Amino acid sequence: MKFKTNINCSNCLAKLTPFLDKKVGKELWSVDIDNPDKILTVDSDDLTTDDIVKTVKRTGFEAEAI
Repeated sequence: MKFKTNINCSNCLAKLTPFLDKKVGKELWSVDIDNPDKILTVDSDDLTTDDIVKTVKRTGFEAEAI
């Protein structure tokens, strides 16, 4: 799954990491902060796009499935 986000920097990633590690699992997600759309990629068969969007929003960031 891929999402357009507003996760801009390593500090943003540090805030998000514990939440996504718990929800998705370590090493099963990544954010390309060099991409203009700040693409979050999630590798999960158990979660829906809504699950990921809700988790990201709980940390104060935005995510939109693409």
